[in-house]
Amino acid sequence: MSGIRVLLITGLPASGKTTLARALSERFGVPLIGKDAIKEPLLDVLGARDAAQSRRLSDASFAVLFALARELVAARVSFVLEGNFRPGEHESPLRTVLELERGAPAVSAAQILCRVTEPVRLERLAARVGDPSRHPGHRDAELRTAGDRRSDAFLDLPAERFLYDGSGRDPGASERLTLLLDAWWRGP
Repeated sequence: MSGIRVLLITGLPASGKTTLARALSERFGVPLIGKDAIKEPLLDVLGARDAAQSRRLSDASFAVLFALARELVAARVSFVLEGNFRPGEHESPLRTVLELERGAPAVSAAQILCRVTEPVRLERLAARVGDPSRHPGHRDAELRTAGDRRSDAFLDLPAERFLYDGSGRDPGASERLTLLLDAWWRGP
C-alpha cells in the first residue's frame, strides 16, 4: 500500500454500516472511528431528553470524529470512518481531513454507501428497540418514522464510490465488494 487510505462508510441507520466497517477495519488492520462509538459515551454522561438534544450530540460526535481523523492523517495512518454522513453538510470537514485544500490530496479515499430495502431497514430498527445491548439513546423507535433520508447518498468528494447491499439477500455482495476494495487498497 502506498500513501494513506481512508474508507468512508455511510448510509441510513440499520443499513449495515457498523458491521461492514468493523469487518473492513479488521481486514485491512487499520483503526475504525465510528460516530456511535463517540456518541454513546456522550449520551451516558450528558443524556439527551429529546430528539433535538440527541441531534446536538450527533453533531458533537461528528466534530470529534473529524478531529480524530485529522490526527490520524497527520500521523500518516490509514483508517475507516463510519457514520450516517450528511451530504451537503459533512463534505467541508471531510475535505479538511482528506487535505484537499492543499492541492493534490495526500489521502486516497473511497466511499461505501450501504443500502437495504426499506422493509429490511424498518425490521432491523424494530428489532433494535427491544435489544438490551443497544444503547437506548439512539432512539431507534423514532427512526422508524423519521423521514430524514439525507444520509442515503454519496458525499460530494473526490473518492472512489462503492454501493453495498447490506441486506444479506445477495451472499456474493460482500465478497464482490471485498475484491474491489482489495484492489483499491493496493492501488497507487
